[in-house]
Amino acid sequence: MDFCEFETARGGIWRICAVIDYATNCCLAATVTPTSRGEDALGCLRRAVVEAERVLHLDDLRADRGVMDVVDTDDYVICEAPAPIVVVTDNGPCFRGVTFADAFASDDPLFRHVRTRVRSPQTNGVVERFPGTLKYEQLYRATIGDRNALAVEVNLFRHTYNTLQPHQGLDERTPRAAYLAGEHCD
Repeated sequence: MDFCEFETARGGIWRICAVIDYATNCCLAATVTPTSRGEDALGCLRRAVVEAERVLHLDDLRADRGVMDVVDTDDYVICEAPAPIVVVTDNGPCFRGVTFADAFASDDPLFRHVRTRVRSPQTNGVVERFPGTLKYEQLYRATIGDRNALAVEVNLFRHTYNTLQPHQGLDERTPRAAYLAGEHCD
């Protein structure tokens, strides 16, 4: 999950937040917001959950996660528990704030938040690549006037990226095909 910026012809600078499945490169959500605060990041993450549930035909995304071993202080497995889904971000202020952290604090969190090391964008390369591809293959090809036009272009590209463009790293399959094949669980 990450933010990038894009300046429109008439509407100023906007932030695009994207949530990309690490294993399949499937873009589960991409939102356009005026700021890149914790609330904006959580809004995009919520959209990604809704999209994942829709695509996978689940009432609750918790049904799609695996289990993990719970170990004691001596590293002995004492039981199993539902595994949280890992959300990887950089160290931007929106991801370090209380608003974002509170979303991961519960007795049975759906997500676990992991931040990359400082000054190591390659650690989150899957999501770092998406905005560059979005900009060069879609946004820089035409004049985009305002936020609404930008949101339309982002969603058009998200559809093309997920369903029409095969990826070499996915054996020439689309990200959506790989996601539907269950590879997001690996």
